[in-house]
Amino acid sequence: MAQHGHSEACCSVPPSKHDYKEKGSYFEIDGMKTYKTGPSTATSAVLIIYDIFGFSPQTLQGADILAHADDEHHQYQVFVPDLFYGKPADHSWYPPDTKEKGEKLGAFFQGPAAPPKTAEKIPKIVKEIEEKTGGTIKKWGGLGMCWGGKIISLTSTKGTVFSAVAEVHPAMVDPKDAEGITVPICMLASGDEDNEAVAGFEKNLKVKHHVETYHDQVHGWMAARGDLKDEKVRKEYERGYQKLLDF
Repeated sequence: MAQHGHSEACCSVPPSKHDYKEKGSYFEIDGMKTYKTGPSTATSAVLIIYDIFGFSPQTLQGADILAHADDEHHQYQVFVPDLFYGKPADHSWYPPDTKEKGEKLGAFFQGPAAPPKTAEKIPKIVKEIEEKTGGTIKKWGGLGMCWGGKIISLTSTKGTVFSAVAEVHPAMVDPKDAEGITVPICMLASGDEDNEAVAGFEKNLKVKHHVETYHDQVHGWMAARGDLKDEKVRKEYERGYQKLLDF
């Protein structure tokens, strides 16, 4: 059974194993280890809010793609803060097929992964990044993966620090959240999301948007659950990131 509004897959499918050597480096923001990639002279930046598995290789590879895939035309600084302070969801909790695993996962979503608590941190994180990068950043975009998609929905309302946002295989999709979003948004859903919730979300959007469902992909294909050794998954992973760049 899905928990706390997550898709069935979000609470049953384990992350994929994947090897990737990231191109960027790490620094500290608000006490959090933060991955940074892309040219330091870029005036546009993207804040990635990862899924519950934290710094997965697929997520860092995605950050590098966004930072470097369009160097000739548009450059981005990309940042991925470790919002779980080195303690993401444990792979051993998946699938949560025992009472103990279910309780641990539930406690995680109600504790360190509670969306409202995380959403409150985002403006401070963005401000500190701006200060530590010498004021080069003039415009921000936000990208949320799975659980991170909910954080994006909550932080894209009136007064948001973001100029545009995106959510990929979002968890806890709530059509009511869409009503308050004030900036352009791209949502790439997987075949595991609730189709009615995704459709309702799109219907309630009052801003420029692109909503698309990758019906043959699993929840998490652009992050920790993306099996990039599978050619079809890899192609859709790359197509998804190209779609984000185009948006």
